[in-house]
Amino acid sequence: MSGLDKMKARILEEAETSAREITEKAEADAGAAVQAARESAEAEAAKILERAKRDAADYGARVESSMDMQRKQAVLAAKQEVISGVLEKAYGAVMDLDDGNYFAMLEKLLEKHVLPGDGVICFSAKDLARMPGDFPEKIKTIAAQKGGSLTLSEKPENLDGGFLLVYGGIEENCTIRAMFDSKREELSDQVNRLLFG
Repeated sequence: MSGLDKMKARILEEAETSAREITEKAEADAGAAVQAARESAEAEAAKILERAKRDAADYGARVESSMDMQRKQAVLAAKQEVISGVLEKAYGAVMDLDDGNYFAMLEKLLEKHVLPGDGVICFSAKDLARMPGDFPEKIKTIAAQKGGSLTLSEKPENLDGGFLLVYGGIEENCTIRAMFDSKREELSDQVNRLLFG
């Protein structure tokens, strides 16, 4: 072999060695990059999984809270319906009182609302028809005790029960419905305590 051939052989051998070293280094670098990418992907997957678990737990807590709120609202609505029913039954019971008890109640209501002035008291046609004979005199006596006078209107008003007091164009609504409505909150609280503790 000539010196040139030896030189070529040595250059080729060095090139092969260099190529092999470069290939081995590239394979090692690629393996390290793949391993680093795998580790990074696994770490990211673990973060995503942890976040998903937290989100699922938060969602579950929100759903449970929402269901609890809906349950409480349904219970409250049911209680209010029961209370409303009880108040309506109480109203019906007052409206169905016998004449003696009904007018005794109206007498107490009048004592509480009559004013010291001249006025007119108005009743429904039903109440005018069933009014006890001594009730007009009781109206005059109660008004006089407060320093006023009341005239019984012969003209029936469209009332459910109870009466209207009219003083100089100003009406005081003393109907049974108005009395119930004005005390609705207080009565509702009392019924709530009696029924639901």
